[in-house]
Amino acid sequence: MEQKVRIREILPDGTALVVHVRESACSGDCHKCAGCGAARETITFPAANPIGAAAGDVVTVSSASGPVLRAAAVTYLLPLVLFFLGYALWGGWGGGAGFGLGVAGIVVYDRRVAKKEGTVYTITGYAQKKGDNDLG
Repeated sequence: MEQKVRIREILPDGTALVVHVRESACSGDCHKCAGCGAARETITFPAANPIGAAAGDVVTVSSASGPVLRAAAVTYLLPLVLFFLGYALWGGWGGGAGFGLGVAGIVVYDRRVAKKEGTVYTITGYAQKKGDNDLG
């Protein structure tokens, strides 16, 4: 998965602290749909900097897709599968219990992943050098 981010600063260990502005699904064009009021969220995270980019550069970062897809599968499929399995075996209350077990599984998975080291991001190239028509 790739994202365009701006480097805020270079850390002492050589990694870069990067900033990504997450917008709503409609890309923040609120005037087109009478204003949804969706807020922009700024996310800051470290990324390996093998290309030696400098603070202020707009770069492309990438991360492995596997952890994201695994989390999506656990989040969306586990409760659904356990709901239908519970419903097929024990009826209505079994479906509710299966769904509850699925949600509990999500919580356990989330805590296990949170204890491990987070997603590793790597700067893969320049999207824009500092001073080249700055994005803001």
